[in-house]
Amino acid sequence: MNTERSKKYMNPYMGGVLLGLVLLAAFYVSGRGLGASGAIKSAVVSSVETISPSHVESSEFYSNYKETHSGGPLKDWLVWEMLGVLVGGFISGAMAGRLKFKVEHNPKITSKVRLIFAAIGGVLFGLGSQLGRGCTSGSALSGMAVLSLGGFISMAFIFGTAFALAYFARKLWI
Repeated sequence: MNTERSKKYMNPYMGGVLLGLVLLAAFYVSGRGLGASGAIKSAVVSSVETISPSHVESSEFYSNYKETHSGGPLKDWLVWEMLGVLVGGFISGAMAGRLKFKVEHNPKITSKVRLIFAAIGGVLFGLGSQLGRGCTSGSALSGMAVLSLGGFISMAFIFGTAFALAYFARKLWI
């Protein structure tokens, strides 16, 4: 066993238990689960409203979201959750000595290709989170926590699609 690696990463079972406890605390404190796409949506709607208030008023999507989430993005606790995830990830990486500015990829491709495909994957996942009414944590994890059939279906499709497409994208990382 590589002791160097075991010192740098948390036990995955402990991580799962801690994630479950965070999810339980989120339900207890706020009455709803976790989710990253809600934070992004709140920031986007606020940004569009700042730049073009008339567009927000004329768009059904923006106006509906604005009505249910008034007060700006900093009033939405999901924005603070995501800021905490970013800061916590940075602190964790710094404490474990993993902060490096490098792009990990297969030696057969360039960093540029890897970054392009990462961006494409991020955009596709973002679009999918809107079509699926939430990201992995919002739709699948929080949905499964309340025994929602949609949560179980979301999780099955997220992992099923990843498994089905991994063969075609494997050269980007191995």
